[in-house]
Amino acid sequence: MTYEIGTRIRYFREAKKMTQKQLADRIGVTNSRVCNWEQGTNRPDVDKLADICKVLSVSPSELLDVRLDINEFTNYERQLIFAYRTRADMQKAVRLLLGLDEFF
Repeated sequence: MTYEIGTRIRYFREAKKMTQKQLADRIGVTNSRVCNWEQGTNRPDVDKLADICKVLSVSPSELLDVRLDINEFTNYERQLIFAYRTRADMQKAVRLLLGLDEFF
């Protein structure tokens, strides 16, 4: 079995102009583990996903390639998302209140 997450880890790592060793050092794993993830040999443990997201500056949904269909949201949820996206001055406060600031 080949794991798909490795392709996305490599994509985001290269976008940050980071080597496998640099990523490994920053998240506390060996270079060979990062290499194995990127080759699809295995995948990161769930407890490392937050570290990877933080270092690569990506959200968990981006890293895991999880996309929600806009039709899955209620009208109220769509309004909240719109308000969040249009109020850059409030985004940091919202992330802090929700405990999400560590991912951005």
